[in-house]
Amino acid sequence: MDGLLFDTEGLYWEVGDTVLQRRGFRYSKELQTRMMGRVGVTALQQMVEFHSLDESPESLLAESDELFADKLAAGVPPLPGVTSWIEHLRSHQIPFGLATSSRRKFVEILFETIPWKQDLAFILTGDDVEHGKPHPEMYLRAATEFGIPPDQMLVLEDSGNGCAAAVTAGARTVAIPSIHTQDQNFDGAILIADSIRDARLWAMIHPVAQD
Repeated sequence: MDGLLFDTEGLYWEVGDTVLQRRGFRYSKELQTRMMGRVGVTALQQMVEFHSLDESPESLLAESDELFADKLAAGVPPLPGVTSWIEHLRSHQIPFGLATSSRRKFVEILFETIPWKQDLAFILTGDDVEHGKPHPEMYLRAATEFGIPPDQMLVLEDSGNGCAAAVTAGARTVAIPSIHTQDQNFDGAILIADSIRDARLWAMIHPVAQD
């Protein structure tokens, strides 16, 4: 979701930078890479360890949540090409779901005005898994939701941790790096796409065979 469907990675950066500036530090790409894809307290634990902060990740998470909710309230439209991609999937009768490390309360805010939310086969969030990315649990759960083996599932990911989770789960994985993740590791991806509009990605979608 973040960085692939919605341009929220910039908001996470702003929030992380604000939290750290209050403590005399600045957010960095190295810290972002460590935190990306991890869930809630686990993500903020990375911040605590990275800067040797004398605070609990729970308190930092509460502070971050308040800042992030305020920014989401201003509205975040889907990234260019996303709506067309969804229509491409629908026209070929390909079921699709959402698997995100974000927590459900933020997913609900982001999707409040998105008409194709009703077309999602399922929504898996960071609240639904014990282990965040790069652990494969999220995508193993997604395959179970679809009722298919992981190797029959196509996963789109914008982060290195997310790509690692999908590859380890056994899914066919396409990386679509954003400006925030273009320097990360996407080993195992079958394609590193230029954007969600990449013709090579669209060509992977074929109509569902009719009996």
